[in-house]
Amino acid sequence: MDKPIFLVGFMGSGKTTWGKKIANALEMPFVDLDHEIVANIGMTIPEYFKAYGEESFRKLENEYLKKQAARIAIISTGGGTPCYYDNIDWINENGLSLYLYHTSKSLWSRLSQSDVNKRPVLKGLTGEELFEFIDSKLKEREPFYERAHIKFEQIHTPLEQIIELIKNYEAK
Repeated sequence: MDKPIFLVGFMGSGKTTWGKKIANALEMPFVDLDHEIVANIGMTIPEYFKAYGEESFRKLENEYLKKQAARIAIISTGGGTPCYYDNIDWINENGLSLYLYHTSKSLWSRLSQSDVNKRPVLKGLTGEELFEFIDSKLKEREPFYERAHIKFEQIHTPLEQIIELIKNYEAK
């Protein structure tokens, strides 16, 4: 692979976990875009959201995304990354994009079991309220995610098949 592979999908879809597995299988470095941002701004993303707001974060995220152009790596993006500015177009022009697809119910199940307070947009949401937020936000973001080069259902797709999808796309 001679360009970066970007993983896109909703928060909690497994981008970091799968990114590490794919990076290992393809013997490529792994980069978590959110971790890159946190390492450079000296605060967590929830702290940044609280101090400067979402719009400021999205601008920062866009800058850090575009710094990845020269990296030959597997790059896990934030759940909203492809949905702002020209990010999904930029991702598709500068690399290969993989969409880790989940249903709203699947995402709700996964996110219900995590610490939602670590995710600024989910803070304080539980049960039906959390499901409604996920369902609404997923419908809003899915048109961007669907523009990825490759889409796979994360729960039912083994690593070997994902690697095959990448290699087949690369061979086109």
